[in-house]
Amino acid sequence: MTQSSAYRDPAVAAGLLDRIRDKAAKFARPVTLMEVCGTHTMAIHEHGLRGLLPAGIRLVSGPGCPVCVTPIDYVDQALALSRLPDTIITTFGDMVRVPGSQTSLLEEKARGADIRIVYSALDAVSLARHNPDRQVVFLGVGFETTAPTVAGAILQAQQAELDNFSVLCAHKTMPAPMQALSADPDLQVDGYLCPAHVSAIIGADAYTELTVRYQVPCVVTGFEPLDILQGVDMLVSQIVGGIARVENQYRRYVKNAGNPRAQQLLTQVFEPCDARWRGLGLITASGLQIRAAYSFFDAAQRFGVTVAPAAEPLGCRCGEILKGKLGPRDCPLFGQRCTPATPVGACMVSSEGTCAAEYKYGF
Repeated sequence: MTQSSAYRDPAVAAGLLDRIRDKAAKFARPVTLMEVCGTHTMAIHEHGLRGLLPAGIRLVSGPGCPVCVTPIDYVDQALALSRLPDTIITTFGDMVRVPGSQTSLLEEKARGADIRIVYSALDAVSLARHNPDRQVVFLGVGFETTAPTVAGAILQAQQAELDNFSVLCAHKTMPAPMQALSADPDLQVDGYLCPAHVSAIIGADAYTELTVRYQVPCVVTGFEPLDILQGVDMLVSQIVGGIARVENQYRRYVKNAGNPRAQQLLTQVFEPCDARWRGLGLITASGLQIRAAYSFFDAAQRFGVTVAPAAEPLGCRCGEILKGKLGPRDCPLFGQRCTPATPVGACMVSSEGTCAAEYKYGF
């Protein structure tokens, strides 16, 4: 039996579900558990895990998709940069289809802008090295999972003395948004399935303050169906026992202290900053900005492009969906005006978006 199939054993899943049902029967009220990882969101939808859980457990998606939480203003800024002469915009694939206030990077590319999909920030550094007469801007969107690679790319560009590489930075960090959600009086989150990829970098201990301050259980969970069900079972056990602590279901990959080398890269190149999240607003110290020592590689400072504030598309409910207050089907645009082929909001664009997952596996 392969490792993957071992984590999909139907008999083990049935036993876990029986345990979860027995514990859920002790709840005085229904409880809400939130996953804050886009890969978890896709796995939960793909394997139909929500439908397997008892009625007393509501599993909702939070702001775990970095593309989805990136504000429209950032997209507009990237679009403005794409219109500068002799400029190449490089980005991960999902970003090209995210609508700005008027257009998207994909539409600008069709109009002649040089916009290229890359698989890492280091690809953008290589592109800059081979195009010395062009400015190469990388769109730095992502959580702690991808930010260390961007830090490494900046250091590599500095070492190579490249004067035509820069990053338009919109990196965001966990668990600040989880604290913001826990502090929301209109939103009751009883437990979190913590993001596995992010936790591999920052470590399981990073959620301790959240459990202490808000008395909400946290479990770092893997991506296989049994990983997720085990995570739910561990959360339910804490709730029944009146406990709030950090537990690590994904011990085969995630350490309590995380990845020290990746953390050192983050600290060296970036510093915390207040950041605006789509749907959540401005969250203190929830973002990363490029330190002054590396400001030469900061595209926002180098080019000084500013854009007007942008409003969410009329009728789009991405903000409430990212908070877990609404589901995709509660949005009047879902499956009508807003589809993967004609996305209105970012939650339908990204491969990790809640609306995209619901459309693919449940529509």
